[in-house]
Amino acid sequence: MITRFAPSTTGEAHPGTLLSALLVWLSARSVNGRAILRLEDLDRTRVKAAWSEQMIGALAWLGLAWDETVTQSERTARHEAALDQLAAQGRLYPCTCSRAQRTGGRPAPDGGWAYENTCRDRALPLGGWRALAETSIRVRLPDDRIELVDQGGLVLSQQPARELGDPIVRRRDGAIAYQLAVVVDDADEGITDVIRGRDIAASTATQVMLQRLLGLAQPRYRHHFLFLESAGTKLAKLHGSIPWTALRERYTDPRELCSVLAMAANLGAGSPQELVPSFAWSRVPIADKVARWDGASLVIS
Repeated sequence: MITRFAPSTTGEAHPGTLLSALLVWLSARSVNGRAILRLEDLDRTRVKAAWSEQMIGALAWLGLAWDETVTQSERTARHEAALDQLAAQGRLYPCTCSRAQRTGGRPAPDGGWAYENTCRDRALPLGGWRALAETSIRVRLPDDRIELVDQGGLVLSQQPARELGDPIVRRRDGAIAYQLAVVVDDADEGITDVIRGRDIAASTATQVMLQRLLGLAQPRYRHHFLFLESAGTKLAKLHGSIPWTALRERYTDPRELCSVLAMAANLGAGSPQELVPSFAWSRVPIADKVARWDGASLVIS
């Protein structure tokens, strides 16, 4: 097994971040596999170097040692090579549609609004995708249906070109978009198992379709339960949900915080190393749980 924990560095780590990291790490170590830390820092408008440093420090403090650390922004050449490959297939096109234009349209499986492939018939300019400035670039997906069930039994089958719409692969600000970068990086790192939160599950069929277009191997997928806010939305860096600085101030012993996270996942108490021998995905619950801060400690219910 080669797996990865791939957090975006767009805010402070929170309990959901640490839970996902712990599950990825335990899954790899329980079968003597490799666990890679990949810092996803392509969102130029939101990333900060300080948050990358904090993420590395928080995971190390918790007791998670990685076999390799990869910084996504250092992989631009590989991402652009994938764009060239898709352009050679005649699949890239410019898109001037805004997010606001999709709002209120057809609901998509990811909870947002589907893109209706409005600009699908547009062609790239003579200079190719590199000649486009301040314009999003999408990839024209085949209309095929992806049949897929993940390792936990979650049905991921979908016709992504219709249910979500053609994905953006380069944003209007020039940044490589998530859907393309994650596919290229997973392949280059030899990832055999993608383990991540259920909030990403709806994107899996799109990523599998991109893998097929680029001739890349398809990894196994597993999507675990989430920590939610009391209102029912998932914990998010954007909202500053129970930030790492508050957790670190309260939990001076990393084993104590690790135990809180592990018990929420029905894995018992202990340090990451102590949890490895008895780790099994069959013990991990499926249902999401609420994480709240009672003023003195982290409470999971």
